[in-house]
Amino acid sequence: MKKSAFLAAAVLAASVSAQAGDLFVSINSGSVMTQGAGLAIATNAVEQKANVRILLCDAGGDIAVAGKEMPTLKPKNMTPQQILQGLLKNGAKVEVCALYLPNTGRKATDLITGVTPANPADVAAYLLKPEVQTLAF
Repeated sequence: MKKSAFLAAAVLAASVSAQAGDLFVSINSGSVMTQGAGLAIATNAVEQKANVRILLCDAGGDIAVAGKEMPTLKPKNMTPQQILQGLLKNGAKVEVCALYLPNTGRKATDLITGVTPANPADVAAYLLKPEVQTLAF
């Protein structure tokens, strides 16, 4: 009986780890619905135990600016920034692209807690891993 329970647990653990992986989500759009779609998929991936890394650039970087006002999205009545904060709280790594801060006149201190400037070499190395799935919004 103990052996069967152990084998069942091992099979379950293997199937869960096979489903969860690494997901890289790049959000560049200024469209609130497009931003929300990318963040919703990232949220669901985190809930399914995936390792999620998000890169925000161009208008997408504005999601991470502290105090930025933006419309809420139905059905959850949350802004993209509120969704992003939930992702951060649940372990997602969130960065703004290396071009965002110097080209918008903003500083790292202007970003919400947990969001950092990306290192292009680190991002490239991460993307070159065969297990990383990528999405762009």
